[in-house]
Amino acid sequence: MHPEIRTIRVAASDLNGVARGKRVPRRFAQKVAEDGTRFPLSVLNLDIWGEDIDDSPLVFAAGDPDGVAMPTERGFLPMPWLSSPSALLPMWMFREDGRPFDGDPRHALARVAGRLRAKGLTPVIGTELEFYAIDDRGPELRVPPSPRSGKRRPGAEILSLRALDAFDQFFTEIYDGCETMDIPAETAISEAGIGQFEVNLSHVDDPLKAADDAWLFKLLVRGIARAHGFAASFMAKPYEDYSGNGMHVHVSLLDQEGRNVFDDGSPTGSATLRHAVAGCLAAMPASTLVFFPHGTSYDRIVPDSHAPTSVGWGYENRTAALRIPAGSSSARRFEHRVAGGDVNPYLMLAVVLGSALIGIEDEMEPPEPITGNAYDQDLPQLPETWEAAIDAFEHSEIIARILPRDLIANFVATKRQELHYFGELSDQEKVELYLDTV
Repeated sequence: MHPEIRTIRVAASDLNGVARGKRVPRRFAQKVAEDGTRFPLSVLNLDIWGEDIDDSPLVFAAGDPDGVAMPTERGFLPMPWLSSPSALLPMWMFREDGRPFDGDPRHALARVAGRLRAKGLTPVIGTELEFYAIDDRGPELRVPPSPRSGKRRPGAEILSLRALDAFDQFFTEIYDGCETMDIPAETAISEAGIGQFEVNLSHVDDPLKAADDAWLFKLLVRGIARAHGFAASFMAKPYEDYSGNGMHVHVSLLDQEGRNVFDDGSPTGSATLRHAVAGCLAAMPASTLVFFPHGTSYDRIVPDSHAPTSVGWGYENRTAALRIPAGSSSARRFEHRVAGGDVNPYLMLAVVLGSALIGIEDEMEPPEPITGNAYDQDLPQLPETWEAAIDAFEHSEIIARILPRDLIANFVATKRQELHYFGELSDQEKVELYLDTV
């Protein structure tokens, strides 16, 4: 149907959100679409450098066996950032006997989504993704020169049309790519950092599609930026003196009749909303490793930066970790504002939805909502270091109710290995490692 396509990529997300896969000649497209292909199971459990995890049960102890990577329901997608017409086939991993591979982050999200469906609940999810456009050709990171004027804007320009128009062709290609890849991109704005932008993705009533959209959007934006001669980075905080990148998620839940269970007609929302908020707050410290998965993620957690440092919630309050936006009661939802832009969307949504479900199941009650500046209040704090976040995640009872045991063990082993080698890197090497990878 598409004779212009010359090559195929088949790829799945590893635990870090990195695309792992193969290049396949186009003559094998039908075969791979029907039968899938084979990857070692350990490929979804590599560290950020792409190395095997030491003493992983998936490698030498098990003989490094293959799994079967099968196409997701997404099907073939164009790859508009490549000069040669190519198609991407997103995959997820199964064991030889057909069972889902527990180490696949997409399956972890599917399992949580299945638990919600069993309760008659359908999540509706919208995402906001921030990134920096960066000229990384020299020893120091800089904002790229405008393709229109050739000049570099020296400062941040919040909600500036001039900043957007300076990169008009870049954003036009992003939106064209989103349309061809069925990524529901909405508003784009300039943000508080130099060369920082945010794009919102529309609310969808399928958590797997929402996570796919975010994962594919990051691939698309990074690829198109490189085609324009600069980097687009979702790294948590590439500049010390400017805001970090976040990935905010808006969540509501529909019942079997399509009614929003968070809506009771009042400005404060229903008891179910409070239960969901309480579950997210209870899981938040142990979930920090998912929200801040990398060594440089913790550079973003600083007071007065719109990046939450504490566990709290509030109405129409952007300093809180969980915000309940104002507006029509029929659209009542919570906004989870903790995660960095370097997050794995599948794990992030699995933890957010899983913790909200636990709050609903256990009828948990949250503390009083905060008012005013959350940074000035005596609230429980998120883990401040990577090591503390690893420990909290590993030993959490609530995380064990959300994610498969093997995935927890694999993720902990991955992060401990990365932590070990991270301390040997210079600041420049850290930037080079994460700038394009996450």
